[in-house]
Amino acid sequence: MASIASGRSEKFRIGRVFSNTFSVIGRSFGPLAAIVGLFSAAPTLIYNFWNLTQLARMREAAGASAFDRPDMARLAAVSVVAGLVFLLLGLLAQAALVRLAVEDLNGRRPAVGDCIQIALRRFFPMLGIGFIVFLALIVAGIVIGVVASIFAFGGAFVGALIGIAVAAIPAAMWFISISVSIPVAVQERLGVFGSISRSRALTKGSRWPIFGLLLVIGIAAGLLQAAFSLLFRFALATASGLSGSGIIVGAVGGSLLSSIFSAVISLAIAVTYVELRQVKEGASVDELAEIFS
Repeated sequence: MASIASGRSEKFRIGRVFSNTFSVIGRSFGPLAAIVGLFSAAPTLIYNFWNLTQLARMREAAGASAFDRPDMARLAAVSVVAGLVFLLLGLLAQAALVRLAVEDLNGRRPAVGDCIQIALRRFFPMLGIGFIVFLALIVAGIVIGVVASIFAFGGAFVGALIGIAVAAIPAAMWFISISVSIPVAVQERLGVFGSISRSRALTKGSRWPIFGLLLVIGIAAGLLQAAFSLLFRFALATASGLSGSGIIVGAVGGSLLSSIFSAVISLAIAVTYVELRQVKEGASVDELAEIFS
């Protein structure tokens, strides 16, 4: 089959990225499900099941009183460790899905083992990028808080919102500018700072459309997650607590939702990278795939 995305485009188009993203999902659902299941769904399911089980045990032990502080501290510590593990697994999943997307768009059937091998090969550059993003998030949060307090004018809510906007928009644009750093690190085999610099060059001129693309996916994910949380809490209130079936439903439902949307976002970023290479450089998917041969 001929490469679907070959040929040069004149402008980055959100609609084309959406179309290619869901086309990849439809054609390569089996390998996609295997990768997402290994790196996202299974670990998240295990953690969610453990977390809900611990909450049920603590609620039963505490009764009407507050949870014990040692139990809460242990739960918080495990959550922090789990968050770091999920971050590492998420980087591997995104790298594997870059390979999957390029292979699929090139008319080939992606091999799960090949995608995982590519991800493991580029793990340390991706880890460095993840670390920089993590530090940037902390700095951005501090800066946004400080600027919001300066604009608050003695507690004015509107002023605080203006301050948040003034600080958050440049921060968001910076994060959008490095959004294809992982695909660059995987595809072009650059180092940490080389990948970030290359991502900024590729996204220049297309950052607002990319922002719109990720915003739509993020809003959809947030709405579905909120709907599930409300239904789950309603079910718990009706059942007067965390039952065995409630724990299973909560663990499975939460895992599936988070895994589905993380996979969609990862694939959308991979397809965005391919689109940007075509728009700015006229590179075909065939040429991109040759790098891995």
